Amino acid sequence: MQRVNLSTVSEFVFVGLSDAPEIRLLLFVLFLLIYLATMAGNITFLVAISTDSHLHSPMYFFLGNLSLLDLLCPTITVPKMLGALLLEHKEISFSGCLFQHFCLIDVVGTEIFLLTVMAYDRYVAVCHPLRYPSIMSMKLCAQLVVGTWATGLLNSLLHTSLVFTLSFCGPNKIQQYYCDIPPVLALSCSSTHSRELVILVVAGVLGSSACMVTVVSYIYILLEILARNSPGIWHKAFSTCGSHLIVVCIFYGTTICTYVRPSYTYSPHWDRVMSMLYGMLTPLLNPIIYSLRNKEVKCALKRVISQVRRAL
Repeated sequence: MQRVNLSTVSEFVFVGLSDAPEIRLLLFVLFLLIYLATMAGNITFLVAISTDSHLHSPMYFFLGNLSLLDLLCPTITVPKMLGALLLEHKEISFSGCLFQHFCLIDVVGTEIFLLTVMAYDRYVAVCHPLRYPSIMSMKLCAQLVVGTWATGLLNSLLHTSLVFTLSFCGPNKIQQYYCDIPPVLALSCSSTHSRELVILVVAGVLGSSACMVTVVSYIYILLEILARNSPGIWHKAFSTCGSHLIVVCIFYGTTICTYVRPSYTYSPHWDRVMSMLYGMLTPLLNPIIYSLRNKEVKCALKRVISQVRRAL
C-alpha cells in the first residue's frame, strides 16, 4: 500500500523573526505586552458578560464566544513566538506544527461563521425588534454557536489533512512565526496544485457564503432604516450594528488577503504583517470596539474592575 505522507522532515524552523538581539528583545517586550493586554481585555469581557444579568442576552452570548475565540487565537501562536524571540528556540516538531495549524484554522474558521451568525442576530434585532426574543431564543443561539464550532472543526480537519499529507523532504524553514497554510505549502516537495485548488474552492465557498449572509443581513438592515426614516434611527442603528460591522471589515479584510489566493503570490514580509493584524491586533481590538459605544458593557466592566480592586 502506498504511503500517503512521504514526509522525511521531522521538524520545522521558524525564520520569520529578526536575528538581531536588540530587535528581538524589543519585539519580545512589544508582543508580550500586546498578548497580556489581549488576555486581560477578553477575560475581563467574559467575566463581565457572565456575571452581569443585564448582559444575559443573545448578542452578549455571541460576544462571549467571540472573546473566547480571541483568547484562543493568539494563545495558539504567540507563546511559541515569544520563546523564539527570547530563547532562540525556533524549532517545532512536525506533529507540533500540525497541531498548531489545525487549532489556528479551527479558530479562524469558527470566528468567520460566528461573525455571520452575529450579523443575522443584528438583522433580527433591527428588522424584527418585537419578535426578537421569540426568534433568537437561547435554544436557537446555543444551536447556532455549536454549529459554528462544529463547522470550524470540520473545515480545519479538511485543510489540515490536505496540507500535512503532502511530502516534505527538503527545506524545513518556515517563512513565518507560526505554521500557516501558505508557508507550509511552499516547503512541500510534491505537487500542490490540486490541493491548493481544493483549499481555494472550499475556502471560497464557505467564505463567500458567510460573507453573503452578512452582506444580505446588512442590506435588509439598511432598507429597514430607509423605510422607517424616523429621527435618530441612524444613530440607533449604528449603535446596534456599528461595532460588529467594524470587526467584520477588519477580520474579513486581513483573512482574505492572507488565505484566499494562490501560493505563487505568497510574500513572506507582507504575510507576516497581515497575520499580525488578524492574529494579534484583532483579538486585542475586539473587546475595545464593542465597549466604546456600549453603555451596558462599560457599566459591567467598571463593576468587574472595581470588584478586582477590592479583592486586591
